Amino acid sequence: MAAAPTLSFSKTLEADAPVLVVLVDPDNKAGVMGSTVLDQLTGGLDRAVAATGFSGKAGSFLDVLAPAGLTVGRLILVGTGAAVEFDDKAALKLGGQVYGKLKEIKAKAATVILEMAAGTFTPELGAEFLLGLRLRAYEFDKYKTVKKDDAPGPVAVTIVAEHAGKLKKAWAETEAVAEGVVIARDLVHEAPNALGPQEFAAEAEKLKKLGVDVEVLGEKDLRKIGMGALLAVAQGSVRPPRVVVMKWNGGKSDERPAVFIGKGLVFDSGGISIKPAAGMEDMKADMGGAAAVTGLFRALAGRKAKVNAIGILGIVENMPDGGSYRPGDILTSLSGQTIEVVNTDAEGRLVLADVLTYAADRFKPAFMINLATLTGAIVVALGAQIAGLFSNDDQLAGDLVKAGEDTGERLWRMPMGPEYDKLIDSRFADMKNSGGRNAGSITAAQFLKRFVGETPWAHLDIAGTAMSSPETDINKAWASGFGVRLLDRLVRNRFES
Repeated sequence: MAAAPTLSFSKTLEADAPVLVVLVDPDNKAGVMGSTVLDQLTGGLDRAVAATGFSGKAGSFLDVLAPAGLTVGRLILVGTGAAVEFDDKAALKLGGQVYGKLKEIKAKAATVILEMAAGTFTPELGAEFLLGLRLRAYEFDKYKTVKKDDAPGPVAVTIVAEHAGKLKKAWAETEAVAEGVVIARDLVHEAPNALGPQEFAAEAEKLKKLGVDVEVLGEKDLRKIGMGALLAVAQGSVRPPRVVVMKWNGGKSDERPAVFIGKGLVFDSGGISIKPAAGMEDMKADMGGAAAVTGLFRALAGRKAKVNAIGILGIVENMPDGGSYRPGDILTSLSGQTIEVVNTDAEGRLVLADVLTYAADRFKPAFMINLATLTGAIVVALGAQIAGLFSNDDQLAGDLVKAGEDTGERLWRMPMGPEYDKLIDSRFADMKNSGGRNAGSITAAQFLKRFVGETPWAHLDIAGTAMSSPETDINKAWASGFGVRLLDRLVRNRFES
């Protein structure tokens, strides 16, 4: 993985910065420190502005080499757009854009004056700017043995701000969220031969050093508990399953926990109902939900979140061999409900069914949220820009939608109802594990709902957003880490505001 940029903070500007970044508004006006810099220019800027048509609209750049009157080697003006439109999402995006520009010019060090021409660049906005900068810097190059000689390395960035001390403190908390996203991206990118259930569990156990209590349940434990559905999915693989339970106790002792559950298919071949060969390599990412939950707990522990939270990962591999479960099999889940298998590629819901039952019975949660790269149908419906939201609780669904709008990890609530539920009724068992192609993401959610009881619950289908994600200003990688920032914001809004 590419090294993270190094950050330092200062209230004053060094005169000889190799690259200096100044933020300007649509009228090309800078803040107090930036204006002092621009006032020292002795010609050239007006001509450059006129020649390029530059104005400080959001995301625009003007790059001036060896600016006359300044000792800096390079001056870059960056447009912020109008102050009234500049919020935390704009700051996040701007941070990514600035780091992208620094990489483009192969800068080794740069100074950014973090101030607005009008309004205040608060420490909170500054932390979002740095979050965007950090996430844009991410690359997964672990297995690259030959590196390009001219490939730019991490940039040493000095942030000059009026409230440098407060910004540094705000960043220390937000940095934990950034690291959570990085962990999630790393896990999704990792090769499946290197990341089986045991290795994934070991990655989660690393969070112990941050104060997370981590319990790993092996195959014998799961048989004793009675997770018949989860074990059926795992039985075709030589790599035995794991269920990981992570606990973060940052709230009041009598506060019921929030439970976050991640689908962790470290590789999904489809089993006996095998997938087409084309694109099957992407199924290393079928653990994107578990990756996001792991990243979330890195964030919660890193910033000492004031919440009691439980994270549960159902980690298995779905492979075809003589021991695989078959279409036609009837499974007995942990809940006691029976499931007719009609498609072994509808395996994630079987894993989640047992984990949802386990979570509801053992922890009596305030609510449960599961994340899963569950269906291709949600990609057909929403593409790769928005994740599907299904819920039995309007308050929880509303809070999730708000957290999605706050962070840009957007959700769209999908319908549920008895007319969809009956599509998974079975002639031979209590239910079947697929309702067919029509309304596939909805019937998958209806299946999960049968295992949550009265607990407030939400299911996030992140099949389109966690992998093969569109490039954005804060991510140029294949995996996005979708869900970490979303759920961290949910926790802040519900428990810490």
